[in-house]
Amino acid sequence: MEAIHASGYNVYFNDDCYTWLYKNVRPEIYSKLFIIVDSNTSTHCLSMFLQQLETEVIIEVIELEPGEENKNIETCVQVWQTLAELEADRKSLIINLGGGVITDLGGFIASTFKRGIDFINIPTTLLAMVDASIGGKTGVDLGSLKNQIGVINTPVTVLIDSAYLSTLPAREIRSGFAEMLKHGLISDTSYWKSVVDITNLINDDLDTSIKQSVHIKNNIIIEDPTEKNIRKKLNFGHTLGHAIESYFLENQEKETLLHGEAIAIGMILESHISMEQGLLSETEYGTIKNVLNTVFEKVTFTKQDIEAILKITVHDKKNEFGTINFVLLKSIGDCIINQKASNTLIYNAFNDYIN
Repeated sequence: MEAIHASGYNVYFNDDCYTWLYKNVRPEIYSKLFIIVDSNTSTHCLSMFLQQLETEVIIEVIELEPGEENKNIETCVQVWQTLAELEADRKSLIINLGGGVITDLGGFIASTFKRGIDFINIPTTLLAMVDASIGGKTGVDLGSLKNQIGVINTPVTVLIDSAYLSTLPAREIRSGFAEMLKHGLISDTSYWKSVVDITNLINDDLDTSIKQSVHIKNNIIIEDPTEKNIRKKLNFGHTLGHAIESYFLENQEKETLLHGEAIAIGMILESHISMEQGLLSETEYGTIKNVLNTVFEKVTFTKQDIEAILKITVHDKKNEFGTINFVLLKSIGDCIINQKASNTLIYNAFNDYIN
């Protein structure tokens, strides 16, 4: 598959990934190679990757505990200390082999160690392939608040090999579909329809769909790399989705939601707000709600849950001058940024979702 040209780097696919590594990860370019994994990717993906990697550069593997709860500054300190102990220098290279937590965390670690060393993202989950690994956003959570600390810094390259998807449970695959469906909702009606067709079946179309999803996100980022304007479109479903994800992460009585599961709820809620604001038709809202509820298991919310989630939205990164900003849909394939919504509209959306 032909590479995608991003701002300052390329995205390569499948066999081309290892050709790029062979040509570019050489002792005259890099002093050491540090591969950051979590225990899941260490077990399921690391050996697959090392079998394909041909290099004479010294390799060190740094293994972390998995999960969003470990995406914090304390983990960064541990890795920075490990890099120092292993004598990493400014000519060292970090490869982030894992899902969104690893690419976010590893990118931030690389961007700040010795004021910045090169890093490569090799996403191993569908979600990371179409979202977290693309666009240069790196960072960590502040307690349960998502991605409050970070920088935008692009990788040397992103290498997407769909073979890693064979290691994933079905729930993780579904989580990735949430972001793919989002790309269709905000930008491309035909892409939305094509992803709807494959959400219940992994087939040969998945590689093509992954590349199309990367194209959609990349085209938006090229136009607005630092999220001053249209890049905010990519946050559709995330104002409430991130708050829901954070709430379920910090509440021990709740089962932790995967990112895509929380964003799917957020997209239903924000689609309902779009309808109530007179932007989205009732028919298209019904289509969106039906598709997402078919792919993702429904979650129960109490009144107390909703009140707590609303308090968390105050910390959303898109907020400006104390105002909560939403991305709302005008139709499937078209959206509008910097929209406001009253608490009444948000409560109405939750009530519609619950019922």
